[in-house]
Amino acid sequence: MSSDPFMMMKNIHKSFNGVRVLKDVTLEVEKGEIHALLGENGAGKSTLMNILGGVHQPEKGEIYINGNQVKMLNPRISQEQGISFIHQELNVVADLKVYENMFLGSELRNKFGFLKVEEMCRQTSDILAQLGININPKEYVRNLDTSYKQLIEISKSLLHKSKLIIMDEPTSSLTEHEVERLFELMTNLKKSGVSIIYISHKLNEIKVVCDRYTVLRDGELVGTGSIANENVDSITKLMVGKSISEERLESSHELGPVLLEVKNLTNQGNYKNINFTVRKGEIAGFTGLAGDGRTELFESLFGYRKKYTGEIRINDQLVKIDHPSKAVKAGLGLVPKDRKENAIIKDLSVIHNMTMSSIGHFEKTGFIKEKIEREKFQFYKEKLNIKVHNPRITIDKLSGGNQQKVIIAKWLEVNTDIIIFDNPTQGIDVGAKQEIYHHIISLAEQGKAVIILSSEAPEVLKVCHNINVMYQGEITARFKGDEATEDEIMSYATGSKREAERIG
Repeated sequence: MSSDPFMMMKNIHKSFNGVRVLKDVTLEVEKGEIHALLGENGAGKSTLMNILGGVHQPEKGEIYINGNQVKMLNPRISQEQGISFIHQELNVVADLKVYENMFLGSELRNKFGFLKVEEMCRQTSDILAQLGININPKEYVRNLDTSYKQLIEISKSLLHKSKLIIMDEPTSSLTEHEVERLFELMTNLKKSGVSIIYISHKLNEIKVVCDRYTVLRDGELVGTGSIANENVDSITKLMVGKSISEERLESSHELGPVLLEVKNLTNQGNYKNINFTVRKGEIAGFTGLAGDGRTELFESLFGYRKKYTGEIRINDQLVKIDHPSKAVKAGLGLVPKDRKENAIIKDLSVIHNMTMSSIGHFEKTGFIKEKIEREKFQFYKEKLNIKVHNPRITIDKLSGGNQQKVIIAKWLEVNTDIIIFDNPTQGIDVGAKQEIYHHIISLAEQGKAVIILSSEAPEVLKVCHNINVMYQGEITARFKGDEATEDEIMSYATGSKREAERIG
C-alpha cells in the first residue's frame, strides 16, 4: 500500500438521530485499483459512500483526493472531483429516452442553445457498445428490461470520464453474459488508471475482480487487506463476526397434500406447457438464467399477466386469477424481485409499508389501532432482525436488505397459504441471507407452501425440497434438492442438456 493513495477517507464519524452509524472509519483506494467495500446490510457502507458522494456530511474526519483535502459539501463537488456513484436502486428516469438519461443535467447544446440530439445519440451508442449493448438511444427507458437500465447507469459514469466509480451491487440485475462484459470493462478501466469501489454481497465475484478489500461491521472498520490473501470464509467471518456454514439446511417435517397444481400453463412468448405441483410444507425451487420465463410464469399465477392458457388449482379448486387481489384472496402471496418498482412505496413509513396489505388486521370502525400496529411491527422487527431505530421513518432510508425484510414481514402478516419469493436474497449480505433461509424453512414447517425463484443455483440447493430448472420458457429438468449439484443444474439452465420433465 503506497503512502499517497488516490482517495483517502480518514477517521470518518457519522450519526443519525443520535444513532452512531460510522465510528472512526478510514478507507484508502489506490489509482487503478478495484477495491471491495464489504459488510452486512446496515454496516455503514452506503453512508460512507454517500459522504464521499457529497450527500451527507461527516461530523468528524477528512477526505483527500490526490493528496489534497476536499470538503464534499454537495454531490456536484464530488462529481467535479471525478467521482461517479452507480446506486443499487436504479436512478434512471423511466419516462425519458436512453440518451436523455445519459446526458441528464449535462446536455450538449450548440452555440444557439439548441440540443445536439444526434451527437448525444452517437456518444450514447458508442459507450453502450463498450458493454456489448445495442439499443436505440431514442428508446424510452420504461420499455427496457431491468438489466439494460442497470447498464445505462454504468454507462453514465463512463460518459463523464470518472476517475473513481462507486459500484453498489452492479450485477444484481445482470445476466451471466452481461456480468462477464462488465468485469472485462472494469479490468480495462483499471488499466487506464480509473479506480473502482465495488460493493457486493456476492463474495465469489469479489474474489474474481477485486484487488483489495475493506470490511465494515456495525459502523466500524474491522479489516482491510489483499483479496489474494483471503478466502470466502475468512471474509465472511470478518463481515458477520462468525463463520457461516455452506451446508444445505435440512428440514425434517412431513409434506402434506398438494396445495398448488399447475397444468399445461402457456403464455405465448414467455413460457409453455408448464406442469408442477407444490405440497403443504414444501419448499419448491425454480431456477435458470435470466430470460428463462420463471418470473413471467409466476406473475401470471399472481394475476399480473391475465392472458394464459392452462389450469391453476389451489386446494383442488380451479381458479382464474386476473388480478393480484384475487391471488391474495385465493391464498397466494408474492415477494417480487424488484423492491423499488414493485414492492415498496418509498415515501411511506417503514411500519405502513409492512401493514398496508393487511390493514384490516389493524382497523376498527375506520380507524387504525396504532398500538396493535406498533406491537406487530416490533414482533417482526425482532423475528427478522430488521435494523431500524424508528419505524416511522420512510422505508427508503433503510438498507436494501432491511427493506427486503420489511417486505417479507408484510406477506407474513397477510398470512397466505402459498408464498412466492422472487430472488429473496438479492442484494442481501450473507448473515441476513441465513436469517431469511431459516425463516423460509420455518414457514414450511408451519405448513405453508413456499416457492423460491432464483437465478443462483446455490440458493435453491440450500433449502429446497424439489428444484425445477427452466430454459427458454420450459421446465427442462426436475431434481430432488438433496440429490442435485450446481454443475448439473447449470447444464440444464444453459441448454447444454435438455431432458424435458426429468425427475431427479
